[in-house]
Amino acid sequence: MAKYALPVGRVFHALGDPTRQAVVDRLSAGPVSVGELAVPFEMALPSFMKHIRQLELAGLITTSKVGRVRTCTLQPAAMAVAESWLARQREVWERRTDRLEHFVATSQPREPIA
Repeated sequence: MAKYALPVGRVFHALGDPTRQAVVDRLSAGPVSVGELAVPFEMALPSFMKHIRQLELAGLITTSKVGRVRTCTLQPAAMAVAESWLARQREVWERRTDRLEHFVATSQPREPIA
């Protein structure tokens, strides 16, 4: 996995894959075993486990093993990192568009060139 300077980079990288997005969506309903999570995907279990590891590295999920069953649990705090980053970006762009709106509203109309 690529190294990211900020945890938000790991979260966005992990969520950039449709399989991992589907896993996160499923886990939002509650913990599930890896075997159950893998059922809808047409891939070998070792390939699916790579997706699970990416989600773990990003902090989006945790796994625990009891006997032979590995269970995945969603960790919403990692989503808060992405949400916070997006909120800061939204503030920056809202300030920029507010300044543009003010500029347009207070500018004098120009005379058409004849």
